[in-house]
Amino acid sequence: MEQALRDLLDKQEITELLMRYCRGVDRCDEALVRSVYHADAFDNHGYWKGSGHEFAAFITERLRAVNSASLHSLANVLIELDGDEAHCESHVYASMVRREGEPQMIDFFAGRYVDQVERRDGRWGISHRVVVMDWVRSDTGGPGPGWPVALDDYAQGARFPDDPIYL
Repeated sequence: MEQALRDLLDKQEITELLMRYCRGVDRCDEALVRSVYHADAFDNHGYWKGSGHEFAAFITERLRAVNSASLHSLANVLIELDGDEAHCESHVYASMVRREGEPQMIDFFAGRYVDQVERRDGRWGISHRVVVMDWVRSDTGGPGPGWPVALDDYAQGARFPDDPIYL
């Protein structure tokens, strides 16, 4: 029973690590993105390959420059523990609103994060990531005709440090 509880706690810590990555990317919070990687981590995002810590700077700068908003969601997170190591596969769905262009375009990405995570000095972190693309699509954005509620009444998402999550 003790090992089963330890496994559940480890899986929860790893799941929260993956969720912090998504929050960091969407909020363009470089420090938060960096925090999910070990210092020697490798990240293969297809168009970018290299250090996880360097990727944190790259992706937050790129998203600020190219997109006005993004939203990464994870599903089907499968974590296979092996002591202080774990192999993870997570489905990722990302939507990114382009900053430029008329009509406004939204890019959709569906794929998987294939991660090797390790517990070092009591902290789980990504040591190796490969992003697998399953499909992509781009479409024009904006609510369709007859949207049923006043959109101006919602709290608006923003980038670090102005998003409501930081207030």
